[in-house]
Amino acid sequence: LALCLIVPVWLWTQAAVLLVAILAVSAAYQALRILPYTPFWPKEIALGDPHDGTWITAMSSNVEMGNRDYTKVAKEIDSSDPDIVFLMETDGAWDAALTAQITRYPFVKKELLSNFYGMIFATRLDVVSCEFTYLTHDDTPTLFAILRDHDGAEFRFIGLHPRPPLPGDDTDDRDAQIHYTAEIARLTDLPVVIMGDFNDAAWSNTSQRFKKIGHYLDPRIGRGIYPSFDANSWLIRAPIDQLFVSADMAIAQFWRGPNVGSDHFPIHAAVRPAPQSVADTADDAQNPTTAHDADLKPVRTALRENLTDGNID
Repeated sequence: LALCLIVPVWLWTQAAVLLVAILAVSAAYQALRILPYTPFWPKEIALGDPHDGTWITAMSSNVEMGNRDYTKVAKEIDSSDPDIVFLMETDGAWDAALTAQITRYPFVKKELLSNFYGMIFATRLDVVSCEFTYLTHDDTPTLFAILRDHDGAEFRFIGLHPRPPLPGDDTDDRDAQIHYTAEIARLTDLPVVIMGDFNDAAWSNTSQRFKKIGHYLDPRIGRGIYPSFDANSWLIRAPIDQLFVSADMAIAQFWRGPNVGSDHFPIHAAVRPAPQSVADTADDAQNPTTAHDADLKPVRTALRENLTDGNID
């Protein structure tokens, strides 16, 4: 009888110890992934002086299609008055509700959809080209634009909102869209700024590979997580609304906007085509992490399988 009582207790104790050990290792691993997005890590980008010259202001916001509190989004556009507005999850109702704000911009391009992946792009900058492209087969557009700043210098603006991973669905289409935009920076001689709801945390393998392939820089590194989703939760939030720039795109400010009724906070930035200032430590700003063939080979395979035309060369 004593043996029967002791054995279960011993087994339970061993299982508890093993579980605690697994949780501790998992927590440590996650902490190491998140550590660069804290003030305890060297900054990857040194911010420019916002009062030195003219900067381009941009606002990216997933308004949440089912959110009908149009007034808060309208007020955010009115108060920040950005040079570039990029809105996601916009349908016909959102388009009508924001008419007063959007029509103030000389250039507007819309892809209004009822599947939670509509987009509105508006800017007061000169537009060289602008198009919505369906890169994959999942009916989610990506915005590609070439714009001129106030001094006539050209740069690329890319707006991204791939589908999130869902039960029963893999992430191949999402990852293909994200990695294709990374390839863009390798193929263009223009500065690049990318904003949007990646549906992917900044420290995930996909986002980190994206950075390496495109040589992109993240102003949050060394400063903070800036979690953008879920705006309605005080307990669990993650940085899935992203802001990345190429090394020849300077940034003076970036910030998370207020709650606009959506489940996402808006993201704001002040940028301009110019070499980045020297990073706070080392040469990170001038020499961002380089992708090797080992990184590119699986990415190119996935792109060929998931992009609508299969052509990435």
